[in-house]
Formats: sequence, structure tokens, C-alpha cells
Amino acid sequence: MESQLCSNNAQVAGNSTTARESTGLPSWIATNDVLGTGSAASGNGTGGARTDGTQRALLESHLKTAVQNCWTQGGNPKMVMTGPFNKTVISGFTGNSTRMDKGEDKKLVAAIDIYESDFGALNIVPNRFSRERDVFVLDSEFWEVAYLRPFQQFELSKNGDSERRQMLAEYTLVARQEAASGMVADCTTS
Repeated sequence: MESQLCSNNAQVAGNSTTARESTGLPSWIATNDVLGTGSAASGNGTGGARTDGTQRALLESHLKTAVQNCWTQGGNPKMVMTGPFNKTVISGFTGNSTRMDKGEDKKLVAAIDIYESDFGALNIVPNRFSRERDVFVLDSEFWEVAYLRPFQQFELSKNGDSERRQMLAEYTLVARQEAASGMVADCTTS
């Protein structure tokens, strides 16, 4: 479910032979996107998938631009969500600080879990289900998963001693104000 919500897929209305599909997170964000060359927004979740552009290294300036744009549009983002590779890239940002470690602890901290920007603190959250090339700057107050049919469980036929069940749900991603969030798109993945 999380993989689908974070995917760059287009809305599918569905019919008697095709299942409905919700627009994913990258397809919603259009106002505050920092894009690579050739990339294009899809239009605020109104149907199409985002057009991917040329990948480039994630820079701290890209993240700062996305956060500032969100704040300017009225958002207060509190989270940066990204795949594992770009989480390690963010952990390499130095900002305007010097790292210090206490030798007696015999510990080296090599991760950044909170990024203090000019517009507030952001939790840096790795997500194994989102696309590695997308770095999301999110104001979670304006996002919701809406259920058209809540989770239901149905018994299926038994197979020996095992009990089999089917889970069924119908849901969609809802952006109450996509301009409160943003993204850095087309980041390198290795």
C-alpha cells in the first residue's frame, strides 16, 4: 500500500476490465518542485504521472530551495522523506556546522536525523517504498489516506491445516493543499 502511495503512477478511472488506481505522491506535487532537466510536473494529482528528467546529485541547495518554497506558499513542512541512498547523501550535508565527537564514548555518529532549516526543523525519514530518485518535503497536516472501502477480511478455502484469507481495501491519497509540501526530483540513486 505504501509503495503504491509513493509511486509515480497516473490516475486510472477503471472500468469493467481495469482496476481503479490512485495518483501517487510524486504526481500530486507541482507547486514546489525542484526538477532536473527535462522533468515536468503532472498537474496537482489530476491524472498524469510526473515526467522524469535527467538525474543529478542531490545538493543541500536543492533541499533548501524546496523547503523555502513550501514555507513561502504557507506550508510548515516537518519531514523529509527519501530512499536510503539519498538519506546517506543528506547525512553528508555540513550546513554551517562542524561535527564534533566525544572520543571517550567510542561512538561515531554519521547520520543526520533532524535538519534545522531557516524555516524550522525537519525530520529526515528513510522510506524503503518511495522512489529513490524523489526527495519529499512534507507538511503531513495536509495529506491523508481516504478509504472508499475500509479493510475487510474474507475467508478462502482451506488448504490442509492452513487457513487462507483475503484482505480487501479501496483507498486513495488525498492532498488537502499540495503547495504546503514539495519535492526535489530526479536525484541520482547511486
